[in-house]
Amino acid sequence: MGQPYVVAREVSNTVDSVSSDDDEEEWNVMDWKIELVAVPVSAVDRAKAFYVDKVGFNADHDQQVNEDLRFVQLTPPGSACSIYIGTGLTTMKPGSIEGLQMVVPDIEKAHQELAGRGVAVTEIEDLSWGRFVYFSDPDGNKWAVQELPKRN
Repeated sequence: MGQPYVVAREVSNTVDSVSSDDDEEEWNVMDWKIELVAVPVSAVDRAKAFYVDKVGFNADHDQQVNEDLRFVQLTPPGSACSIYIGTGLTTMKPGSIEGLQMVVPDIEKAHQELAGRGVAVTEIEDLSWGRFVYFSDPDGNKWAVQELPKRN
């Protein structure tokens, strides 16, 4: 299992005044952000072209560090989280990722854009927790695209 959830606690060592709230300690939860996810691929240029030209990701970095190490960072428009592909970066088998997910405000538009760029995307699936389309990259890494349900 993974490590337990960690909470950063801030407690003052000095007391300036006494009040009824003195027994309560102030708890601050530190932000833990997922910002970069490895996606294992067999052909870096082919995968980069797929994600940039067909899916619409931004190509942030492409660095050939040495003959055994290449790092390519790609980010979906509007996302704070990127993926990275390359050589010499991971021991995961190409195509072994399932469950990558992006969220969009309009699933019909997302479906139309992906299909229009030549991505083999499924029809829209309506579920109680959102509307989805699915696609895979050339190596078989599986993606879901979700439109969240409308909230009242």
